[in-house]
Amino acid sequence: MYIPSKELLEKYAKVLINFALNDGNGIRKNEVVYLASQTAGIPLAKEISRAILKSGGFPLVILQDDDFKLIQLQEGSDEQVGFFPEKFYKGLADQIDHYVRILAEDDPLYLAKADPRKVILSSRSTKPFRDWLDVKEDQGKFTWTLCMYGTDGCAKEANMSIEEYWEQINRACFLYENDPVAKWKQVTSEMQDILEKLNDMRIEKVHVKAKNTDIWVQIGERRKWLGGRGRNIPSFEIFTSPDWRGVNGTIFFDLPLYRYGNIIRDIQFEIKNGIIVKATAAENENLLREMLAQKNADKIGEFSLTDRRFSKINKFMANTLFDENFG
Repeated sequence: MYIPSKELLEKYAKVLINFALNDGNGIRKNEVVYLASQTAGIPLAKEISRAILKSGGFPLVILQDDDFKLIQLQEGSDEQVGFFPEKFYKGLADQIDHYVRILAEDDPLYLAKADPRKVILSSRSTKPFRDWLDVKEDQGKFTWTLCMYGTDGCAKEANMSIEEYWEQINRACFLYENDPVAKWKQVTSEMQDILEKLNDMRIEKVHVKAKNTDIWVQIGERRKWLGGRGRNIPSFEIFTSPDWRGVNGTIFFDLPLYRYGNIIRDIQFEIKNGIIVKATAAENENLLREMLAQKNADKIGEFSLTDRRFSKINKFMANTLFDENFG
């Protein structure tokens, strides 16, 4: 099993703990950081835990084996799959100041054999926990970030060797820099300049036209362009929440979506007045339909741009965190 050098993992951990959290400022002394990782990501999780301790924080570490989720979905009843331990999650939400999630799937398609309905049922069951954290975030009392630990399974899915795969991670996260935290702060400052210019412009609509895509996005009044806040490492997106009622047209996604331990290929949407009225996919269309059946999931919530001057990602990674930041 390939494990990156300790120096590289230390740099990765510093970016996450001393930059990404607290909106680019890093954690403060005595703050509690909830660190969750799939078991393959343990080498990075160890360095993140050390970085939290060095910064005066308190790491709360949860490790997850993907087999347990598959067992639950395949052998559990609807009641068991949808069970929500409210007291546990409420205490967790009240306790933590930050959340770091390491994506480290040994097999990106580990839930491919599970019933799509149960996959969504399981995800929906923890919505109250996410809602509690959203409230804390809106109050300025909570931040989070997401990162990826490259595995042999992910590299294979992307048709790369594990060394090539980590090369993309290193480039994307500036881990080859002597001081990656300083580099991220520099990039964030440059992104802020672009954000200010966009926010000074009175953009009514954006027209996107490409192969199998012809869509108008109404930005709307009192909208603000955001980005560079440390949510997701890497993240080079400049995004806004448009007036969904003014989104019309068709859009095709030539990169597949990796979600819920599954892959959905060749997604195409037809959108009328902000609502997806037709959705097709060449693979896993049933899962796509289950996703869109959730409340408000058939509406457009975000429109984002990625500036290739910042993003160094130039290969398909079989991971949405990286693929949505393709430069």
